[in-house]
Amino acid sequence: MEEGSDAQPPPPPHAEAAEQPPPVPMDQDEGREAAAEPMEDGEAAAADASEAADPMEDGETAGDSAAAAEPMEDDAPTSSPTPSAPSATAAVDDSTIARKRRRRKKQFPGMIPTAGVRVLGGSSSSSAHTAAHLTGVPRRRGRPPTSSSLRLARELDSEALIALAAGFPADSLSEDEIVAAVLPRIGGAEQANYLVVRNHIVALWRSNPLSPVAPNAALASIRAEHAPLVAAANSFLSEHAYINFGLAPAVLSLPPRSPPSFPPPSVLIIGAGFAGLGAARHLIALGFKVAVIEGRLRPGGRVFTKTMRSSAAEYPDTVAAADLGGSVLTGINGNPLGVIARQLGFPLHKVRDKCPLYLPDGRPVNPDMDARVEAAFNQLLDKVCQLRQVIADGVPHGVDLSLGMALEAFRAAHGVAAEHEERMLLDWHLANLEYANAAPLADLSMAFWDQDDPYEMGGDHCFIPGGNSQFVRALADGIPIFYGQNVRRVQYGRDGVMVHTDKQSFCGDMVLCTVPLGVLKKGDIKFVPELPAQKKEAIQRLGFGLLNKVVMLFPYDFWDGRIDTFGHLTEDSCQRGEFFLFYSYSSVSGGPLLIALVAGESAVKFEQASPMENVDKKKRGVAIDCVELTTEEKQAPNAEDERYALLVAATVQPAREAVCRVMAGSTSERIEFYGWRAGK
Repeated sequence: MEEGSDAQPPPPPHAEAAEQPPPVPMDQDEGREAAAEPMEDGEAAAADASEAADPMEDGETAGDSAAAAEPMEDDAPTSSPTPSAPSATAAVDDSTIARKRRRRKKQFPGMIPTAGVRVLGGSSSSSAHTAAHLTGVPRRRGRPPTSSSLRLARELDSEALIALAAGFPADSLSEDEIVAAVLPRIGGAEQANYLVVRNHIVALWRSNPLSPVAPNAALASIRAEHAPLVAAANSFLSEHAYINFGLAPAVLSLPPRSPPSFPPPSVLIIGAGFAGLGAARHLIALGFKVAVIEGRLRPGGRVFTKTMRSSAAEYPDTVAAADLGGSVLTGINGNPLGVIARQLGFPLHKVRDKCPLYLPDGRPVNPDMDARVEAAFNQLLDKVCQLRQVIADGVPHGVDLSLGMALEAFRAAHGVAAEHEERMLLDWHLANLEYANAAPLADLSMAFWDQDDPYEMGGDHCFIPGGNSQFVRALADGIPIFYGQNVRRVQYGRDGVMVHTDKQSFCGDMVLCTVPLGVLKKGDIKFVPELPAQKKEAIQRLGFGLLNKVVMLFPYDFWDGRIDTFGHLTEDSCQRGEFFLFYSYSSVSGGPLLIALVAGESAVKFEQASPMENVDKKKRGVAIDCVELTTEEKQAPNAEDERYALLVAATVQPAREAVCRVMAGSTSERIEFYGWRAGK
């Protein structure tokens, strides 16, 4: 996200833009963050530049790519809006990364459409750059394509990859575009032309997010006859915050769009976390009046950076910044926070790939055994995915197994990890999978545990030196936020909405509820009239994710400073998630800081012990100057504050996939839910 021929044709009209410094380059890797944060990993597709029409078999779409395998030659026009790509190759790094231990990538055969993404380039027509066909580079036996058509094909492929990273299917309309009716009809030559225009505009924006894309900027390299498509794409991309968003001065100086009515509608946003702040900024840009209502005395929600100081007299100057909640940007490609980081000049520290594992006695794991068990773990997951495909049509609707049950059945049947040390290694990978989903495997649906994968973001995991509260402060600046307002009741009806807190009442035209799922499940907020029965049932039936952290500040960095993560194996399978993974924040926090993670069933048990009991487990004879326990549940030391979170992520439990569709549906024209992945 953050983000080449023999005889050179004349430079494209916006060649200067191609020389802009590329966004922060990020390799592609695996994983997902278990949060409502816009943070996740994936693998970007890499196209063969010499064969523009070749499918990109490793591509991962962020939407429905079922149409990806459909060739478009029959619908290709003789003239198309084929632009040149601005900084095209900078947007997506197609290098392959070594295996990642931080997160188990959940993309397996048959889970996400594997049809190649068909991106069609230009032909060697006499009209050169702007009059090329969409039918792809001609493949004549013994006649290679001309240099100009090859160059054009490369540009189109690159722009499609940029759009892919931004969350679009590369060669089809997204679901939102279909709903928005960007075209009078789906398919045909007009859609093919629109996709080229859309991908080009996204590439223009991503090449330089410090400067907004002007409405007619794409016409510098798009034929004038396609101006209506440019207008349609610009309008959709702006309204849905795919372009011209963020905190760059030039973006902030844009005049608000015309409001949908006069006087402009007012929106009450409940919650000042990332979702609430981002929604507030976008709605203001669209011309709405906005007020944000927050229960805490600070913005940011689960994202909070605390300055930790040593309590030991001999180390008075030991200080570090610790992210107690959301701490990792997971997937920088297509991630709006990656764009905002570039706009604000925040450096990004890539979480390095190396993650050594250590036995309970401190010895490193045998590398051969490590590789063997990891391969076996991947094979078990593959078998589970194959099983669900086989039984998908033969099992009654609503019948499902847990992911944990299915994995254990295959493990026992195939005799995987029969030796004790092998079993400890397998347990570590299972704990890592529980971390990736913020829930015990026994609580996850075998059929739908990975239903959000198409919406994951590709690219590296990254830390922000100094902590993620820097984002919060920047996003909250200038937004009208009412702090210390505990929402008790939301009334909505034909004439508007009323939000009642323990201090005052707010009235508006609409309400956007961005509170976490855990708060909704607890029922502290009453809705009048009551939410539809299906919506209430969906809230209660969705899974409730959990992840705990122990943050430790040491007098000095006694571990390998060349790594950002390392793993710890446990003897007991029942405790496999207890301090199974450590993040080293020394390179970004300003001090020797470690964060130990507790996942799965261990995270549930962790809630039942006192904070210092859990900390004592981790001391292991090492002098700890300062220990801070954090949790997403109310038993944390700052439980009064954390009652506004109550979870890490929403999960899909067995036989409950349908509730995601219910949560994604609209409740009323006056009230919407937003922030955690409701059905997406």
